Amino acid sequence: MEHRGFGDLEAVVMEHVWDHAGPVTVRDVFDELSRRRQIAYTTVMSTMDNLYRKRWLTRERSGKAYVYRPPMGREERSARLMKAAFDSGGNTSAVLSFFVDQMSEEQSAQLRAALRKGRQ
Repeated sequence: MEHRGFGDLEAVVMEHVWDHAGPVTVRDVFDELSRRRQIAYTTVMSTMDNLYRKRWLTRERSGKAYVYRPPMGREERSARLMKAAFDSGGNTSAVLSFFVDQMSEEQSAQLRAALRKGRQ
């Protein structure tokens, strides 16, 4: 589940945070992850602290614990990654062409709809 900019565990933690409806604690994430894998609470805590220091999470105190939130949604992050790829990929027309060639019919239809909506 490699995400550009995230290590493997960071990506798993971020997926859980994005899937959660509201703020999460280290305990929330640990409880979920420990159902599927053997992991230490301190590992989850360190990972979430690293994500906070990298600005992928925000946090505030709630009693003795921190509650964490993502500063942007999964979709906004994906859009920023796409923009970065276009900006750093050389010939933007060629990058866009390769990108579109890899799309399914459904994704292509969604792109056309987004372009129409963006022009209005």
